[in-house]
Amino acid sequence: MKTPARPEQIKLLPHIARWLVLALIVAAFAGTASALFLFGLDWATTWREAHPWIIWLLPFAGFAVSWIYLQYGTRVEAGNNLLLDEIHDPKNVIPLRMAPLVLGSTIVSHLFGASVGREGTAVQMGGALADQLTHLFRMDNQQRRMLIMAGISAGFASVFGTPLAGAVFGLEVLAIGRMRYDAILPCFVAAIVADQVGLLLGVRHTHYAVSLIPAITPATLAAVLAAGAIFGLIGMLFATCTHLLSDTMKAHIRYAPFRSFIGGIAVAAAVWAVGSQRYIGLGIPVILESFETPLSPWDFIGKMGFTIASLGTGFKGGEVTPLFYIGATLGNSLAPLLHMPFPTLAALGFVAVFAGAANTPIACTIMAIELFGPAIGPYAGIACVVSYLFSGHTGIYRAQRIGHAKPYRRAPEGIRLGELAAHRKSLRERKQAEQASDESDRR
Repeated sequence: MKTPARPEQIKLLPHIARWLVLALIVAAFAGTASALFLFGLDWATTWREAHPWIIWLLPFAGFAVSWIYLQYGTRVEAGNNLLLDEIHDPKNVIPLRMAPLVLGSTIVSHLFGASVGREGTAVQMGGALADQLTHLFRMDNQQRRMLIMAGISAGFASVFGTPLAGAVFGLEVLAIGRMRYDAILPCFVAAIVADQVGLLLGVRHTHYAVSLIPAITPATLAAVLAAGAIFGLIGMLFATCTHLLSDTMKAHIRYAPFRSFIGGIAVAAAVWAVGSQRYIGLGIPVILESFETPLSPWDFIGKMGFTIASLGTGFKGGEVTPLFYIGATLGNSLAPLLHMPFPTLAALGFVAVFAGAANTPIACTIMAIELFGPAIGPYAGIACVVSYLFSGHTGIYRAQRIGHAKPYRRAPEGIRLGELAAHRKSLRERKQAEQASDESDRR
């Protein structure tokens, strides 16, 4: 007599138990690291604001950090792009030194006045710490991918206090137009628990209040569609200019510490010229202002310039919080033109510029709901999706792959964003050569 087959739900239990344990370990690591980082960031920001003269030491700080990476961190200098590459094409376990290096270098960047964010640091720490479990638990490549994705989700969730957006970000950021579901359990558990770990350790996230969200009408939908297109174009411009400056600096200045030294001089001189620290650091006070009062239309341009100069010359940190600043102040400025309340458009810009620059519209829509409440959900969904479409095949993460190309232009599946321009150039040259050959044959 045959033994009846066990139901698949019973067979699933060991898998669930294993990944629950792994996700909890990853969450504990990432949540603790993010809490330590946020406390350090608060200290650095407070000290810099109390001692504004320190901005003149920014060139030397940039030189020192780049020198340390040159000596000890060449394997981890790619940052978030290294994590994405290891998920798509696993090769080597990410060195543990990535976590302390990016933690220390980001705090230094903020202490001395660079305009950088914090997401990159938290994501890199989460991914690097998670990957250390690979050998301990004898993970194969598929399991290792899931582990790193859980680390990315945990880092993102714990640094912003958005567990659901963090979970989806780890699933969505890998490839444009395609989301992986094989890691859905560890990503969600790691993100939710990491956020709780941070809260237990005393982390307090910024509260954003949107005082007015208008009823949905044809006019408001049209305004949000228009705003979403602008947000996407600005996200594309930010990513393109940052990469362009980085490539130009690398082409003309081979020694990395000199690139950061020059960038530090430029940022410090610009702060002196402006006469304010408004465009350096995280810029949280200005983001809060954008929800409360009309701002100058130059604020988003100023933050873009300072952040592109900082990241493009090699300062460590992240792009996301500066993108929040750019989006919120841009939305604030667009509000009177589109006849929308400025708190609403500030909130939509906050998430939508990031959605376009990172190609993560679903995560950003969820983030809007977590930060601003469910009433903004329909508007956020439209703004983030339109921004994603209008940002083109560009992005702040060059190792992001094309999973499914955006509707208006073809792109080969699986190619890295950083390789797409060279691929298209090669296709154009080949087509021109074929046309020249055809004309020669006709003659």
